[in-house]
Amino acid sequence: MANWLNSPASETQVTHGQRLWLYVFAGVIMTLLVLPTLVVIPMSFSDSQYLEFPPETWSLRWYRNYFESDEWMRATVTSLKVAVLTMLVATPIGVLAAYALHASKLPYIRAAFVMLLTPMMVPVVLIAIGAFYAYVKLQILYTITGLVLAHTILAIPLVVIVTGSALKSYDMNQENAARSLGAPRWMAFLTITLPQIRFAVVTSMLLSFLASFDEVVIAMFISGGDNPTLTRNMFNALRDQIDPTIAAISTIMVLITTLMMILAQLFGRGKS
Repeated sequence: MANWLNSPASETQVTHGQRLWLYVFAGVIMTLLVLPTLVVIPMSFSDSQYLEFPPETWSLRWYRNYFESDEWMRATVTSLKVAVLTMLVATPIGVLAAYALHASKLPYIRAAFVMLLTPMMVPVVLIAIGAFYAYVKLQILYTITGLVLAHTILAIPLVVIVTGSALKSYDMNQENAARSLGAPRWMAFLTITLPQIRFAVVTSMLLSFLASFDEVVIAMFISGGDNPTLTRNMFNALRDQIDPTIAAISTIMVLITTLMMILAQLFGRGKS
């Protein structure tokens, strides 16, 4: 233990002992972030009619209630469908936008970057209100198309940031060499640049999926009818009645998110 504390933690020769306060602080923050999840998971296995922690009796009652409910299943299918479509739409647009921002020599390119990040700066409720009134005019309210468009707006900034960061460490001379040998720009990008930033692209796909799957504010305004999202139904269940089914759904969502993050990390490590 003493050897570890005295060993350098970085190239600056700062030791682990000198960084011990940082490790403790990070551990406290991580505990505060994870603790609510650790409370929800046991609650999902309660047999009580109400949310109860710790459970007095253990049961899979609320998991059965979730999987046997047509309403919850319809909402789950809608959320998964919208999340996958959002991922497929936002990722190519965001990657191409990040590439254009990185490769362009045009003036005021920073202004374009700020414009792309605007959805992250504006309160989500304002985007939801604007989308609601626009969709009423376009007659796409409560549709899959409307949800995908709105969630794509939220996901594109995430893709641009992640992919742009990867491109900053990429040597464009490699692509320029391919182009000097006669390869069109699109082919040079697909065969030279894209394989080297693939981990950032996979991460962007994951973030796009999760940004759509977990989104609730916009869904409250523009989802409903035959296409309610899972998060909308969960919010309504909390508002109208205390339904312990949401604890089971929350646990499943945590497991899905964790699994996707692990797979993304394994993919990136295997390809590095």
